[in-house]
Amino acid sequence: MSNDETPTKLASLSAHQLGELRAELQAYFAESVLVDLATLPPCDMLLVFADGLDEDKKPFGPIRRLRISASPDAPRIHVQHEPVERHKGPVGPFCQRTHQELVGPKTRLARIDQPKADRVLRLNFKGTPSGKPFGLMLELFGRRANLAFVDGNDCILAMLSTPTGKSAERLALGKTWEPPPGGAGAQSPDITGLQQYSVAAGDPPERKWPVNAPMSWIVESLLGGSAEQQRWDRERRDLLRRLDRRIKRAQKAIKGLEARRTAAATAERVRMDGDLLKSSLHSCKRGDTSVELEDWFEGGTRKIALDPARSPKQNLDRLYSRYKKLLRGLAGMEEEEARANSKLETLTAIREKAADETLDPAVTEAEAVAAGELEAAQDIAPKSGREKEKVARLPYRIFQGKCGAEIRVGRSARDNDALSIHHCRGNDLWLHTADSPGSHVVISLAGRKDAAEEDLLDAACLALYFSPQRGASKANIHIARGKEVHKPRGAKPGLVTLSGGRTMHLRRDERRLERLLKGK
Repeated sequence: MSNDETPTKLASLSAHQLGELRAELQAYFAESVLVDLATLPPCDMLLVFADGLDEDKKPFGPIRRLRISASPDAPRIHVQHEPVERHKGPVGPFCQRTHQELVGPKTRLARIDQPKADRVLRLNFKGTPSGKPFGLMLELFGRRANLAFVDGNDCILAMLSTPTGKSAERLALGKTWEPPPGGAGAQSPDITGLQQYSVAAGDPPERKWPVNAPMSWIVESLLGGSAEQQRWDRERRDLLRRLDRRIKRAQKAIKGLEARRTAAATAERVRMDGDLLKSSLHSCKRGDTSVELEDWFEGGTRKIALDPARSPKQNLDRLYSRYKKLLRGLAGMEEEEARANSKLETLTAIREKAADETLDPAVTEAEAVAAGELEAAQDIAPKSGREKEKVARLPYRIFQGKCGAEIRVGRSARDNDALSIHHCRGNDLWLHTADSPGSHVVISLAGRKDAAEEDLLDAACLALYFSPQRGASKANIHIARGKEVHKPRGAKPGLVTLSGGRTMHLRRDERRLERLLKGK
């Protein structure tokens, strides 16, 4: 590359660029207190630092966030500038172990090393709750990227992902961490500095506390943006496949209705055949496969097929039964066709939106699920190698109320039952739109006597949004205690009865809804 060319695409971090980052991170996080550690599935972690904790154990001073990613799409480490939505749901054993061992009022980031100048960084922590030194070893070797939790002697205590292939023996639990053979860092010819990508990265977002981490922003903007785009692409492909199956099913339903209408059009002719057979029943006998009679209705003769295993009277009854069945099939046909065509139009519109590469497929999926046109996909987490395993699926989505309450929203009719029966305690608050189907909503009080008014309004807002009335400006919301919600025996999924409670008159609040959906 000539000196006049400005690089625009950062494919991965070289050992040289990682060295530049290490120096920036060392200066930015030096002696900061680790106040929180959060997992960002499937391969990322967010370390939150501050100047310290006050008497109420609340962080003070500028909040500094460090993003660590062992994603095979774009492994990286950097100061996190953009807001990040916290993971809602169960966390893996690696995050549980590191959170337990590292997070504490005196835990500080002592220093950041780059072993053998390779594509590896070691974050060294001191002042941990147990008093022992620990470290996080981040390997940024492309598809083999991984994160290890080690003790003061570099003994591997836990791995974020189970290593495979040649890395399996080197990164086995209980072994002392060693760099991979070959000296990848020394052999790397790339000495392009990160600063050369500043134009492509653009300007970082404004923050409450000024952030002096230009190298990190370049990595976050280019590599992080690339990883996000690849995630969008995977989610979009999956969403389009699921929508295509739904559309195919809707098209099949419409063809079935067309076949029913075609068959129903012959109902009058079937009745005529019955009348003809009834007038000549005496001339038929069991074993006949057909009878040819004079057609009084349309002229000429009419051949009527018979079931030889049935008596003439049974054949007559079968014709009249078929006539009545065809009439029943015709009843309500227009409404069914209207619903089927509307469903196909809705699914087609959702698919067009899902195919839009400028939109987050997760948002499109959430809207389709809320509208009842799609089942929510189960959360999955990567296992060893290319394998994947299903983790426990919650029957509800989790939202955070303004005052901190956990608000649970059922995903489907059957999930509503599970939420209301198994995930709602007696004193928890239960909400649902009045006189309308929709998701059950539960405010988990966690031992508190009642919910804050803001949290109650948040939950009511979600109950309205996840219902067919989502576009209404006003709505009535039922509110009851969990112990006042009952499931009648044999009732269809999602149907419950209340033995108490009250009704809230809710006015739609767009700002409140936007805050809840964005997780802020």
